[in-house]
Amino acid sequence: MENAIEARALTKHYGDVIAVDGVRLNVPRGEFFGLLGPNGAGKTTTIRILTGLTKPTSGTAKIHGLDCVRDSLAVKQRIGVVSEVSNLYNEMSAWDNLMFIGELYGVDKPTRIDRANRLLDAFQLFERRKERLGHYSKGMKRRVRIAAALLHRPEVLFLDEPTSGLDVQSSRLIRSLVREFNREGVTVFLTTHYIEEADQLCDQVAIIRDGKIVAEGSPEKLKSSLEREPIIEIVFDRDAPDLERQLLGEPSVKEITKQAQRYQIRTTDSSTAITDVARFASSSGLQILSINTKQPSLEDVFLKHTGLDAVQVERMELLRTSRAGGQRG
Repeated sequence: MENAIEARALTKHYGDVIAVDGVRLNVPRGEFFGLLGPNGAGKTTTIRILTGLTKPTSGTAKIHGLDCVRDSLAVKQRIGVVSEVSNLYNEMSAWDNLMFIGELYGVDKPTRIDRANRLLDAFQLFERRKERLGHYSKGMKRRVRIAAALLHRPEVLFLDEPTSGLDVQSSRLIRSLVREFNREGVTVFLTTHYIEEADQLCDQVAIIRDGKIVAEGSPEKLKSSLEREPIIEIVFDRDAPDLERQLLGEPSVKEITKQAQRYQIRTTDSSTAITDVARFASSSGLQILSINTKQPSLEDVFLKHTGLDAVQVERMELLRTSRAGGQRG
């Protein structure tokens, strides 16, 4: 199958800082590909090189066989980009923005009118198409930006943190529509902090750390690659401060951690550990609200390969939630 995106030994230096370090990527045509990594890992620099916005220090990047440096104009005609920086105008309406973008890409007027109507309807913005973009919420603006990136029917769509800071409804709509465009044949290259989002959407995922790709494969393959003892996850009706003191001496219990209201017990024998937990709950007057065996997740893979811990990932999620509070602007 022809690759939509290829990178070979891709490297980018900023002075003494190596932002991208020998990255190699193969993204087949029509794939939904995700690039995961913590802040400063090299995600945005990689996407800027692939979209012709930044020249690599060394190595090559190609879109459908076209070199991103030598053939940058032809590359830009074949891609759509939704980056952290908006290319739209707040003083213009959503409709006028789309007409302007379509004209820049050489889309004839009848075609761009037809496509704008369809896209605005799909993104649930048709009724407000004549309003100035400055009056839109953050989620609505993001939807217009994605619509603008799709107006010229790109073969590859680059999305750099497309749902960052958005409310749940806007995020869900964007994911659903982008997945639908992918099913129609658009190759999607997604960078995101949100591990669950990548797990839901992506056919293949790469994890980047310190500018290097440290893991790559389908979400299921990456999850199955983890060799680990079972983890029992329990929620009690109230806090259980004596859990660690009473159970850590049991042969079946290796480690106990707590995340929010959930206790996680790493165990060598899940059946015995569940029995030990039930006995502890009974003797302590606690009610078990839920108990299950936790399977390896994409987050576990991410933690293993980035060196972050669960608390740092939780802080990333809290930052996302707090940003979502500012839905207008």
